[in-house]
Parts: sequence; C-alpha cells; structure tokens
Amino acid sequence: MKKAVIQTGGKQYLVTEGETFEVELLKGDDKKVTFEPLLVIDGANVQVGAPIVDKVKVAAEVVEADFQTEKVTSIRYKAKKRVHKLHGHRQHKTSVKITSIA
Repeated sequence: MKKAVIQTGGKQYLVTEGETFEVELLKGDDKKVTFEPLLVIDGANVQVGAPIVDKVKVAAEVVEADFQTEKVTSIRYKAKKRVHKLHGHRQHKTSVKITSIA
C-alpha cells in the first residue's frame, strides 16, 4: 500500500489511496486536483523529496467543494468589569478523495 505526505493549505497530510479527508478550502472549480508529494512510502521503499519527490504525483477528486465545519466559539469575559464578548467562527473546508499515488 502506497502512502504519501502532501502539503496543502499550510498543513501536511499523510494519505493513502482511496482515503477521503478534509483540507482547507481549495480555490477553483476543478473536480480533479493533483498534489506534489513531500514523501512517498511504498512498502520498504521510501523516497524523500528535497523539497518534493520528482516524477510522482498524487491525484485526487473533489467530493464536496465547499462546506463549513462545526462552529468554534471564543469568549472574552472579565468578572465584575462588565466585559463580555462572544465570537463564533465556521471554517470553510473541501472534502477530497485520493484516487492514485503514481
């Protein structure tokens, strides 16, 4: 089973073929995206890139283009000072399924 480390949205992900996961929002209307791997693991064979592995691409298809995650709230509160503020945020994400590592 092949595994690869890809980078997108300022984060790195360890992925395998057929895996579905969430990444930061990808711009564009493409149904298929490709990533350049930083590391490829194929059994006992490990290829480390400097900074990327040459001649290897990770192909993926977009399952869901734009959805929001659960709401994260932050509260600022000072006791006895009449200071209280509530902030909420829902991050936009893209759901991606890895089709091949080749």
